[in-house]
Amino acid sequence: MSQPGSACQPPPDVDTDDCLQDYSYLFSPDILKAKVAFITGGGSGIGFRVAEVFMRYGSLIFHDSFAAKKLEAATGQRCLPLSLDVRQPQTIVAAVDEAVKEFERIDILVNNAAGNFLCPASALSFNAYKTVIDIDTLGTFNVSKVLYEKCLRDHGGVIVNITATLSYKGQALQVHAGTAKAAVDAMTRHLAVEWGPNNIRVNSLAPGPIAGTEGYRRLGKGYLDTLPLHRAGNKTEIAHSVLYLASPLASYVTGTTLVVDGGSWLTSPNNFSALLGIASHSAKL
Repeated sequence: MSQPGSACQPPPDVDTDDCLQDYSYLFSPDILKAKVAFITGGGSGIGFRVAEVFMRYGSLIFHDSFAAKKLEAATGQRCLPLSLDVRQPQTIVAAVDEAVKEFERIDILVNNAAGNFLCPASALSFNAYKTVIDIDTLGTFNVSKVLYEKCLRDHGGVIVNITATLSYKGQALQVHAGTAKAAVDAMTRHLAVEWGPNNIRVNSLAPGPIAGTEGYRRLGKGYLDTLPLHRAGNKTEIAHSVLYLASPLASYVTGTTLVVDGGSWLTSPNNFSALLGIASHSAKL
């Protein structure tokens, strides 16, 4: 019999970008057996834990960081680091070509590369806004299009885009990331419609405040008592949710956004004047 409150009990996690010391399988251990995944932004935070969890479930991983040896040692699976810039299509093409040469195909794409900070719109530089759009929105399209042309169009597969709930209520100090991620959610729906006939599922996942991430460290954690679950999420919880969307368990799920935020966007503070005190008054990238 489950313990009281177990439905909301988070799985073990560590705040650092290190692998889990212990892991309990919640899904069949071979649910991603022999699947090849390509993860952007996989060197830290959510992307790192997604890579680890995918590997624990049998996936072979390519990602844009050099944490491969750490992940291989913890999981016993192969992980190959690739150098790319999601803003530069030619680097994506080169990385995908290398991946396909190694494993012949790619089955799963997780678009996780992103940039964010707190800043009021009036103080946001043109370049800072453009940089976030370039990484989050254009980067997601660039990688998705290259993977579609190189692999997914002919063999099918899954795309999971990591987005955010910032645009749902016009979160103060987040016009740059909010508009970038809202565009990605729209892109998710468009691509799901256009690429569905090629047996490609496309979904978004919108995390809330997640401990052990750069966003959590930068964007603050003082409002957790206002959330329905009264806590931050952890990286393993997000990785499990991405695993669900990428796996056969979600075989009829496409064109939607899975919000994994403990109800955060429903109740988190959004008073511009009050939040302004914790923001930088300029953002120069």
